[in-house]
Amino acid sequence: MDVLDKKQTILIVDDSPESIMMLGALLHMDYTIRVANNGAKALKIMESDNCPDLVLLDVMMPGIDGYEVCKRLKANLHTQNIPVIFITSKTSEEDEVRGFEMGAFDYVTKPFRPVVVKARIRTQMEQKKYRDFLVNTSYCDGLTAIANRRRFDEHYSVLWNLAIRGHSPLSLIMIDIDHFKQFNDNYGHREGDIILARIAQMLVTSLKRKTDMVARYGGEEFVCVLSNTAIAGAVNVAEKFHTDILSMQIPHAFSTSGSLVTISQGVACIVPTKNLSPETLIISADESLYKAKKGGRNRIEL
Repeated sequence: MDVLDKKQTILIVDDSPESIMMLGALLHMDYTIRVANNGAKALKIMESDNCPDLVLLDVMMPGIDGYEVCKRLKANLHTQNIPVIFITSKTSEEDEVRGFEMGAFDYVTKPFRPVVVKARIRTQMEQKKYRDFLVNTSYCDGLTAIANRRRFDEHYSVLWNLAIRGHSPLSLIMIDIDHFKQFNDNYGHREGDIILARIAQMLVTSLKRKTDMVARYGGEEFVCVLSNTAIAGAVNVAEKFHTDILSMQIPHAFSTSGSLVTISQGVACIVPTKNLSPETLIISADESLYKAKKGGRNRIEL
């Protein structure tokens, strides 16, 4: 389904059952509704793979209050751009300013005025929809429909800096389809494009964590970045890639690496520091890939 046509999701976070029921009844015809009655549940939902498109967030809740929930959402790479609308009985200018400083997109006071609530939500949802559309268009590889080089470069930069702050390992896998020129020359470029797209989708499907990314790096080459992952974990991912691509059973009668389409992979790992360039890891993974290709292909080198 196109991102412009997809039904959007709202997460209502409120410790008042009456407020949840009222907002749910008001919005369920236009949006998919999810609910949480405290801040901890809200954060758990936001950590899932299916994040909502907007959060209606009560300020005053026991335990983790709305301000703290909003603060954590804005500090998280994967939730920082999701619009938050505070719902509260507080009406002072100071409270409203604090909400915006925390990163809220808008502010609605109790008791609700249904027309106002719907209008403000509609405005934020339309803006979110077109932001997502523009991001998907500019960050998506046109042929394979996975992340492109630009998207990888930005994501890699963020993960590099996070690894510096957390003193955690960052791993990279460079992936090349073996003898792809011979495939194109003998089966045709149209068939080659189809195989590129199929392999790209298989690589993406093989990943389990939403912080990990596979992108098309150029031509028949892909790159995978794995946050907070040591070399053993990266090798496990590379071995899964190897197995999953072989399981596709794509014939390649013109390959010297076997009768099926295979991949060569170069794996590298580093604990980034401020004194190191992000290119260090990329160069190392690329050198490992070169070793894999030089060593006969259809293999993994570290």
